[in-house]
Amino acid sequence: MSDWLVYILKCGDDTLYTGIATDVQARLEKHRLGKGAKYTRGRGPLKLVFVEAQESESAAHVRENAIKKMTKGEKTKLCYTWAK
Repeated sequence: MSDWLVYILKCGDDTLYTGIATDVQARLEKHRLGKGAKYTRGRGPLKLVFVEAQESESAAHVRENAIKKMTKGEKTKLCYTWAK
């Protein structure tokens, strides 16, 4: 069974979008084609800046919600530590 992944995209307007998927690259392509989340439409270019594996879909949702509650500064720091 595939791991669920939590990911963060940096949008062209300098906002951050957090989501979950089992295949982040395929999901990113959907976002880029305008077939992903409504939030990312028209906010390109989109750049993948964070990915974190979770053991289950429910764990991914919990982590996604925790990240969404973070400040932009906290999210940026999280992305920076992933990029290292």
